[in-house]
Amino acid sequence: MVSRRWFLLQSACAAILAGAPFRHAAAAGTFSVTHSDEEWKTLLTPEQYEVLRRSGTERPFTSALLNEHRRGNFACAGCELDLFSSTTKYDSGTGWPSFWAPLDKAVGTETDASFGMTRTSVHCSRCGGHLGHVFDDGPQPTGLRYCMNGIALSFKSLET
Repeated sequence: MVSRRWFLLQSACAAILAGAPFRHAAAAGTFSVTHSDEEWKTLLTPEQYEVLRRSGTERPFTSALLNEHRRGNFACAGCELDLFSSTTKYDSGTGWPSFWAPLDKAVGTETDASFGMTRTSVHCSRCGGHLGHVFDDGPQPTGLRYCMNGIALSFKSLET
């Protein structure tokens, strides 16, 4: 039997390989960190810009953060706001870094109806950068899977 997660993963992979656009602007709203489009392009790599500012999706299994297991925090690559603790990271098998909960007030969400399906998009609460999506098929205690683009994150180790 094909699971919903497997179906979504395969659909996303097919769309990425076919070059289908996942893109819309970064989250709407007022954020404490703002830059012009040209400033974002100089602050971010082209790949980071595509994900954070145009809501792109990186290819699965390409992020170095997928195998990051040290103690620390995962932060927004756009503004360095800490978003997720390593204590909430788990291997979802999807090919993207996944977490069962964000840090308090670190992320916002909005409905994403792109690509013929309704999902919940996740963005940084400080700069509005697109991070990924949240699904209700994660582990306890929340039952949520914050499926994040590794390219939209940086890692801050708490190990000495």
